[in-house]
Amino acid sequence: MLAHAELLVAPPRTRVHGDADAGRHLFIVAAGRAVWRREHLALRHLGPGDHFGELSPLGERHLGEVVTSDTALTAARLGPAGYAALSREAPGVALSLALALADGLGREVARLSEDVGTLMRGRTAPRAETVRVSVQGDVRVVPTGTRLRALLPAEQDGALVVAGLLGCRPVSLQTPIYADSTLAPLTMAHWEGRQIYAQSVGLLLLEAAQAEAPLLRLRLGPSRGTVQVVQVEGAAAGAAADLAGRLAAAMEAHAAADAPFRLEYWGTDEAIAWFQQRGWTDAVKLLRMRRQATVRLVSCGQCYALSMGPLLPSTGALQGFSLEPHPEGLALRLGPRDPRTRAGRREPPAAPVRDHRDDSDGDMAAEHQAWLAAMGITSVGALSEACVDGRVAQLIRVAEGFQEKRISRIADRIAAARDRIRIIAIAGPSSSGKSTFIARLTVQLQIDGLNPVTLSLDDYYVDREKTPRDEKGDWDFEALQALDLATLQDHVRRLLAGEAVRTPRYDFLSGRSVPDGGHELQLRPGDVLMLEGIHGLDPALLGAIPAPGELFRVFIHPATTLPFDRLTRVSATDLRLLRRIVRDRHQRGYKAAENIARWPSVQAGEREHIFPFQAEADAVFDSSLVYEPAVLKIFAERYLLEVPPDHPAFPTAHRLRYLVDRFVAIHPEHVPPTSLLREFIGGGGSGS
Repeated sequence: MLAHAELLVAPPRTRVHGDADAGRHLFIVAAGRAVWRREHLALRHLGPGDHFGELSPLGERHLGEVVTSDTALTAARLGPAGYAALSREAPGVALSLALALADGLGREVARLSEDVGTLMRGRTAPRAETVRVSVQGDVRVVPTGTRLRALLPAEQDGALVVAGLLGCRPVSLQTPIYADSTLAPLTMAHWEGRQIYAQSVGLLLLEAAQAEAPLLRLRLGPSRGTVQVVQVEGAAAGAAADLAGRLAAAMEAHAAADAPFRLEYWGTDEAIAWFQQRGWTDAVKLLRMRRQATVRLVSCGQCYALSMGPLLPSTGALQGFSLEPHPEGLALRLGPRDPRTRAGRREPPAAPVRDHRDDSDGDMAAEHQAWLAAMGITSVGALSEACVDGRVAQLIRVAEGFQEKRISRIADRIAAARDRIRIIAIAGPSSSGKSTFIARLTVQLQIDGLNPVTLSLDDYYVDREKTPRDEKGDWDFEALQALDLATLQDHVRRLLAGEAVRTPRYDFLSGRSVPDGGHELQLRPGDVLMLEGIHGLDPALLGAIPAPGELFRVFIHPATTLPFDRLTRVSATDLRLLRRIVRDRHQRGYKAAENIARWPSVQAGEREHIFPFQAEADAVFDSSLVYEPAVLKIFAERYLLEVPPDHPAFPTAHRLRYLVDRFVAIHPEHVPPTSLLREFIGGGGSGS
């Protein structure tokens, strides 16, 4: 038979048989191992002597199976022409081969029937043969068990479809439908869709690293604009460029193999043992706090990670990503499919923002990570352990003390240049904690003998009908043109000249500016003007009003968050959204659904008008508190449950509920009254 077959040699993790090969070849394994999958579920492990594939002359049918090499694989490949020649020249051998295949198929059918029976024993009620699915308003009747990808397009409006919204809940395109429901595509253009794509690329990177550099420890770090930082432990100094090239090549090869992303249910104890053996201590600590007996894991090969939501069906859809050296390790970019890389958009610096005019403040994020490591709080699981062990009170004291120390350092820098600095501008994205930071910085400046007079940019909004709109037609409150710059600059000039000024007041409920409706301000000798608002870093805000050295800019945002495992972490964006949901529900009467619906527009405005100016900052303040998600959980769980299942905000609410559920709750009474967190949960003593 071998005289009529070809020799196939495939490297590890290579797709060697799939839909495109249906009926064309029969493979007999000579050496190595492979995995036989259907619908991404591993059903058979193949070794020497086993066969896979099918030949149309024998009447074999392709059933959607995919075979991927586990190790280097050597196999004999017999095609229809080769089998025909074998039948003519050695009919006895051809008949024996056909009988062997028939016997193997019979045993496979029996084994699969037993497996299906085992799976079905947990359900005795019969299912309907068909279900009604409304796909974007088009009602279809389809067989029960039809998978989402069969009903959705590959792209919509030029954006890749990465998942489906089954009843507004984001699920994998591989999900079968068992009940009447509504269905819509979730694309890369939606921020939840982008996150699914980014998670898929991240898992692809970890798989490539396990194969290419198994001694290194890679972790997906924080985002820096459109860049995903990859933290690397164990790499030699100066090896970043070589490592980036090797890993990128391995990622591309694995993507080309179109390996399936698999969702598997493991026993929690089994998963703990698996991660323990591989040094994933953050995942181990998180799972030890888990109440459920099973846990969902995801993989696209040999590397497993905790499942935090749907991924793409397979690696083949991942294209255009890049990996390059970065000051914090490596920089992973999603490529041209990333909606954040829209042509013409100003990009913020990829590297961490540092105090470029005076390095005495150092890098706050690096110091933050250092003291967290010293206290052993390096992951969400470690934080949960501290909650259970009774270390929360000390952790809160240290976290709050760390922030106070950093605020005092910034105040000392300003005081040291008091004969030059006349304006302090405080800027940051939504829900970064600017109000409380200003209150605490004011105290520290007064300790240093300076008296700041605060002017809020929020009071200088133009009337609602004069507010510019974004590309979607929504009000763009983050645009600099949403402010009455002429009035603002006139007031700043007069204040610096020692004149008294009556500020306007903006009524957020009516969307109207009330001229002269604010406070009367005047700078006395020795006073410093403090501007607070999202545009404080933009040079166009004040133009040429401040002379060189007269303006000190501070950028405030939450920068430090904890990982769940090496693949996923709490994002600073999600942290700000949770803060905003809780605060606005308490103080402004806005429900979570309204806030979530508004959030994409807020983010777009920040990326356009705030983050590109980070490099203008003279000091950077990390407003994150390591314990705050555990406190926000108390409020957010209920507020997120208020989002109706049919509301467009439900996908995000569903994911945020899953996120906060991973934290052990900390009661708000433990939060000090002067904490920055009080700005969002209420009950503070410093005002908000």
